[in-house]
Amino acid sequence: MNTKAIATGALTALITPFDEKTKKINWAGVYKLIEFQVSQGISGIVPVGTTGESPTLSEREHMDLISNAILSSKGLYVLSGCGSNSTREAMKYVDCVAGNKGDAVLLVDPYYIGPSSLEIREEYYAPIAKAFPNISIVPYIIPGRTGCQLQPEDLAVLASRFPNICAVKEATANFDNMRRTRTLAPLGFQIFSGDDGRTLPMMTDPAINACGVISVISNIAPAAVQEMCQALAKKDQIAAERIRIKLQPFFDIVTVSAIRQSVAGCVDDKFRNPLPIKTAMNILGMPAGPCRQPLGKMSVDGGKIVHKALETVWTKNPEILFPIQEHFGSDIEWRLLNNSLWRSFCY
Repeated sequence: MNTKAIATGALTALITPFDEKTKKINWAGVYKLIEFQVSQGISGIVPVGTTGESPTLSEREHMDLISNAILSSKGLYVLSGCGSNSTREAMKYVDCVAGNKGDAVLLVDPYYIGPSSLEIREEYYAPIAKAFPNISIVPYIIPGRTGCQLQPEDLAVLASRFPNICAVKEATANFDNMRRTRTLAPLGFQIFSGDDGRTLPMMTDPAINACGVISVISNIAPAAVQEMCQALAKKDQIAAERIRIKLQPFFDIVTVSAIRQSVAGCVDDKFRNPLPIKTAMNILGMPAGPCRQPLGKMSVDGGKIVHKALETVWTKNPEILFPIQEHFGSDIEWRLLNNSLWRSFCY
């Protein structure tokens, strides 16, 4: 087998930038965002994952993003998003990675259809792992979004049968599930946090022993998230906690809940990734653009929460956002003071 371990530390779950008018992929934005990640010393990038709105992309767009990310990564580790709720479709994307001499793929559990853990094991991960023995495969377990879950027991079976299933992105929010995975998985199996806010406890708990995070927030703060992971790898929990406190306002906006008054009563809106991070990036002047339907915009109250998080970090720890100002030529101070700007990204 030629498969190898996944790069440890922080890997950025890249958004896919779209053009405001045409709604097509903004390719100049794609390359600019990858250049930014490279410049900030991130461990790797994860293009075309669910943060990259993969379910809304055409097959051609998905494959073009895979190939262009690999070709333009300048040696940066690329973990390509290839998941689908169709095994046949996922196979095509993994084949595209192989054809572009990529190393590894991220496969989210097949969403909505709701297969059992046994079916996920035998009809999704196993045939893909068997067909591509030289590609490292990382299952992505997030039952809150997929409505199904590959259980630790079946993940362990897969990892023992297929050496190329060598890591997992864990976003169950269930620490007992994570510890069960560590107990059952083969020696050397890697666990990545799939939740920015749980990275520190996952990396400091020896019964989980996570090796990094596949991060949403590193779209805007790659150097800081990477620094936190590096401190945790060195067992410097004090330094890591110091960075975690600085980043906490950002961790709190991966998902945003906001109460909205409608003519029929109060509604609790939950704005899920990638809408809040794209809103933040647009406010900061990064090439993010709109989300694709059925995602849209945030409410004004939801936008206020994102804006407040950006203001807090800019006021207390501006060094976290300075790289954006330098790389994209944004006047962050002006953008944050201009209320009409951030409101323009809301309904």
